[in-house]
Amino acid sequence: MSSSAHFPDPPNFQQQSDEFISWLEASPGVRVNSKIVLADLRSSGAGRGVVARTNIPEGEELFSIPRSVILTVQNSQLKSLLAQDIEQLGPWLSLMLVMLYEYLQGPQSRWAPYFRILPTRFDTLMFWSQAELQELQGSAIVDKIGKEAADESILESIAPIVRAHPDIFPPIKGLDSYEGEVGTTVLLELAHTMGSLIMAYAFDIEKPEDDNEEPEDEDENYMTDDEDEQLPKGMVPLADLLNADADRNNARLYQEEEALVMKAIKPIQQGEEIFNDYGEIPRADLLRRYGYVTDNYAQYDVVEISLGDVCQAAGLANSDVESQPRLQLLDEHDLLDDGYLVVLLTTLTLSPEDFEQRKSKNKPPKPSMDANQAGTLAKVLQAKLSLYGSSLNEDVQLLASIPPQPALEGSARRRRMALQVRIGEKEVIQAVLSMLEPIVGGSSLKRSANGDSHDSRQAKTPRF
Repeated sequence: MSSSAHFPDPPNFQQQSDEFISWLEASPGVRVNSKIVLADLRSSGAGRGVVARTNIPEGEELFSIPRSVILTVQNSQLKSLLAQDIEQLGPWLSLMLVMLYEYLQGPQSRWAPYFRILPTRFDTLMFWSQAELQELQGSAIVDKIGKEAADESILESIAPIVRAHPDIFPPIKGLDSYEGEVGTTVLLELAHTMGSLIMAYAFDIEKPEDDNEEPEDEDENYMTDDEDEQLPKGMVPLADLLNADADRNNARLYQEEEALVMKAIKPIQQGEEIFNDYGEIPRADLLRRYGYVTDNYAQYDVVEISLGDVCQAAGLANSDVESQPRLQLLDEHDLLDDGYLVVLLTTLTLSPEDFEQRKSKNKPPKPSMDANQAGTLAKVLQAKLSLYGSSLNEDVQLLASIPPQPALEGSARRRRMALQVRIGEKEVIQAVLSMLEPIVGGSSLKRSANGDSHDSRQAKTPRF
């Protein structure tokens, strides 16, 4: 959230914060507890954040934002200006279009003070250059960025509406229209800015009768294939300015009948920052979605390996389900798409006779981890390590030579964050290889993970 943002220099920063709070408190139905303040936390690399003025007991309301103040498709005037039903675009694209409209209205927008405190540049992976993304070589996170798919969706669904209504979507200063190469480039940049704001700041807005549940942020890139099942999205002023911390989470957003209410979930001391939580997401996804990395989420780091990688290590010619009876058996029992790795390894390493027996009974094997399965998994992980182009020890030494994030900007900052992601993934691989070593037999597994024969750092629990 705020940690990924690029904000204006003083005095505008504090002035815009003050104007935002004044606008928010003047909005009908808004309640902001006098015990909290929107603070300037840029010195610690956190942008804006919410801090306690005085001690706050557990359960106390921090602020309440009426549903009418949330920036949504339903609350924007745009819905009445277009003949078509923009909600048919889906939760992501419809809100992106609304935010484009409100942003281009400038000071005339109802949410103008809110837009002025939102970032316009990001460190999310959508904005990294190819050279910067190369620092993430080997990580599966690069395949999740989805920039080409997002561009296609924007050009197919957003661009025609914007271009057909120049009176509603006026060209930004210095631009005649959103036609042509230059206009298209500018429109894509604006749309990606709105998409990044949605990805980093928006909440799923539940219907009033479905309250008492914390909103979940289900996304892959900007748009997903199952949007029909997704809840509408909305930008919730102030709620989205809370920074997140997996260890220090002390507040939670509750969706009530008339408003979204942030409450303290534990006592908060004077001067303490108020934190939300993103849930259990690895640092790679933290970087992709929010544009920053923190060691507080290192405990959730994972390594993603593909079905094709496992099949190749097991000696299968390909991972085509229709041509591989072993994969067909798992697919019939919904054990393939859900990523049951040990069951997959067990099935792929069955002898031909054992597999035919299982196939005749239409019953997958019970998961096990003997030398065959462990050896296959070790082979997959060693192949994964070779994709990174550097060892764990090399990355650790390099990271130690780079200043902390608050002291860095641009590509230097992004390189450091990529290093942290790479290190986290390699530590997971090291942990798994260490676990497999006594099963497989031999001492080469751990050495291949570290890049040398010794590593004294504690291995983390692996997750896939």
